[in-house]
Amino acid sequence: MLQAKVVTVGKVKEKYLQEGIKEYSKRLSSYLRLDMIEVGDEPCPEKLSPAEEDQVRAKEGERILKALSPQDYVILLDLKGKELTSPGIADFMDDLALHGRSNIAWVIGGSLGVSDGVRERADFRWSFSKLTFPHQLMRVMLLEQVYRAMKISKGEPYHK
Repeated sequence: MLQAKVVTVGKVKEKYLQEGIKEYSKRLSSYLRLDMIEVGDEPCPEKLSPAEEDQVRAKEGERILKALSPQDYVILLDLKGKELTSPGIADFMDDLALHGRSNIAWVIGGSLGVSDGVRERADFRWSFSKLTFPHQLMRVMLLEQVYRAMKISKGEPYHK
């Protein structure tokens, strides 16, 4: 069975997002073993200098990298990544499985993004769109898209 983890920065406080994460995690349990890993976020006041922003990304990046295993195939959610369709995600996941990549880690950075070290560790960079989404909401969106991909791969019905 596929071993998967979602490594995220910070905690989700909103109840409706917690419920969505819980629901899709439950749905995914038929397809993979999922571990949700939250690493601590750095205090991030509104006005930081570029150097201070780099420090925040670096500290959060160290925590992200510690949560990853050497055998993980790392998929970074990144605005500058490649956009995929839902069937494209299913094909991508099938291709990973075909090549023996059974440990997948999706990474969602903090509000300032991720460090260069995290970006360099990524095996693939995936963009959901050119739009910016709150990183807490991305957890639900990611889990839903992974669930959709699993359903597509198995030839099971899922609403369009």
